[in-house]
Amino acid sequence: MSSALVVAGIVLPSGVPRDLYVVDGHITYEPVADAERVAEGWIVPGLVDAHCHVGLDEHGPVSDEEAERQALADRDAGTLLIRDAGSAADTRWMDERDDLPRIIRAGRHLARPQRYIRNYAHEIEPAELPAYVAREAQRGDGWVKLVGDWIDRDVADLAPCWPLDVLRAAIDTAHAHGARVTAHCFGEESLPDLFEAGIDCIEHGSGLTTDLIDQMVAKGIALVPTVRQLENFPRYAAAGEARFPAYAARMREMFDRRKEVLGSAHEAGVAIYAGTDAGGVLPHGLIAEEVRELAGIGMSAAQALGAASWHARPWLGRPGGNLDEGDPADFVVYDANPLDDLAAISHPSRVVLRGVVIS
Repeated sequence: MSSALVVAGIVLPSGVPRDLYVVDGHITYEPVADAERVAEGWIVPGLVDAHCHVGLDEHGPVSDEEAERQALADRDAGTLLIRDAGSAADTRWMDERDDLPRIIRAGRHLARPQRYIRNYAHEIEPAELPAYVAREAQRGDGWVKLVGDWIDRDVADLAPCWPLDVLRAAIDTAHAHGARVTAHCFGEESLPDLFEAGIDCIEHGSGLTTDLIDQMVAKGIALVPTVRQLENFPRYAAAGEARFPAYAARMREMFDRRKEVLGSAHEAGVAIYAGTDAGGVLPHGLIAEEVRELAGIGMSAAQALGAASWHARPWLGRPGGNLDEGDPADFVVYDANPLDDLAAISHPSRVVLRGVVIS
């Protein structure tokens, strides 16, 4: 009996009705006579969560068993490719598991001492940053994650973590090792130096201004806004109110303007990708919610879904964005057209990973 599978339906993003065959873990459109029909519907390249923390919870690293549960929650939601944007846990053992999503790691967060969440980062002084960037570039899969800003107790508000000369040396070091660099940035002040130093991507971006957005477009800097995560800003403000009232006021102001700011970035042409920020205070498996949040800042359904699928895959250097002949058979099937109603993304009828029907 043939081990080939066939799925009939509309292949997105092309919108072309086709019979998609799976042979030896890859896609072909050459008919296989005795292939097993396993699904029909709308066929979408496997979803991508470009800001996710497998192996991490709000207190720090978790057990391998919990990390596995996190990865399975993402997979069952249709997320088959993850950019792990900083984790203190070593999850490389997952690469041996064919039933878990593929993970692109950014190593461990790099932060200033007492300037980030406890147990998350290598907490280092500025002079140490280039050496640590080199180490995390070698440990990761083509990305390094900096903490660009955090509360500075001396000013009782968000403030940049690194001077410009150190950022230049660190980002040059990452690029020399073949890695791109991204940075956590809530506020505005850290962004000009990061842009000047050659940063490749920004996480959150809630402090963006018109001038900074224009620079992002000109320099080709990507944005992963984690829109769902920004819903927590009022809670962060309340937690910091007593000790850091200026910080609390800023977080509330950024929360109020978040959709306007991110919508302006989209309208200006900044490349935006979907990321849930799962693994800190948020659970895993939220990619459908994040796609709908992207639509809420003004992206069309095709743009929002593409930011979590066919646009994100080539940005991360991975195949399968168009489900072309010979691509890995990583895709999700839906009973309804998600471009008509993004709510369909919450209900995959089939998830196919490495050519195997997972659910």
